[in-house]
Amino acid sequence: MNDLAFADVLPKLTGKISPDRIRLMRAPRPPQGLIDGFKRIGDATSVISDIMDELGITGAIGASTLKPTLPSTSIVGPALTVRNILQREHVYETAREHVNRMAEFEAHNLALPGDVVVIDGVAGVSNMGGISAQTGRRQGEAGAIVSGGIRDLGHSRRVGYPLWATEITPVTGKWRIETVEINGDIQIAGVRVAPGDIVVADETGVCFIPIARAAEILAKALKKSAFEEAKCEAIEAGTSVADLPGNA
Repeated sequence: MNDLAFADVLPKLTGKISPDRIRLMRAPRPPQGLIDGFKRIGDATSVISDIMDELGITGAIGASTLKPTLPSTSIVGPALTVRNILQREHVYETAREHVNRMAEFEAHNLALPGDVVVIDGVAGVSNMGGISAQTGRRQGEAGAIVSGGIRDLGHSRRVGYPLWATEITPVTGKWRIETVEINGDIQIAGVRVAPGDIVVADETGVCFIPIARAAEILAKALKKSAFEEAKCEAIEAGTSVADLPGNA
């Protein structure tokens, strides 16, 4: 079955969240070749951040805010978005009654290979744990970006599922968090992210690229990347500093 046909086969829902809270059953798919194009860019988030600055587009967040869990890892893929809020009830009541309203597993259920789960989450508690990360890896996701806490870091590292998160904590979110929307617009560190936007993440940070501008950004980023590669080659070849490309 090809990717397009696979995308048309919708899974049975888990029931973790009301169907009317799922704004799109499938996040918009990127044009052919777009993801591979972004994967060809070296030091991708730095290059893309520069291009987005030149175009007046907000979307870059540093790794000091969204910290990577797997060194030397980079990912590119379309965003599958999740929005979490705090449950109203006190945690001791919800824990005693086992009231679990987290629904990132429904996002995994809906994910297509290569998707990036992006969670507008809750601070101070875990919005994704090790079993969730392992499920995401099994589903073929590229990884996840979490504004909020994650936990079970060793587990997600063992299964090779990369995460970028603002916090790491052992405190569970399952008695504290309610997932209120999947595949709607969210905000990550002040950046608006829509389902299907392109996510590029590496050790330097994360870039959220509006899908409507992605082809334009890619073309300019590839050109800038090629220029920087040529400059590095000139440095290695012994070209004097005054004669390096771009110094005129």
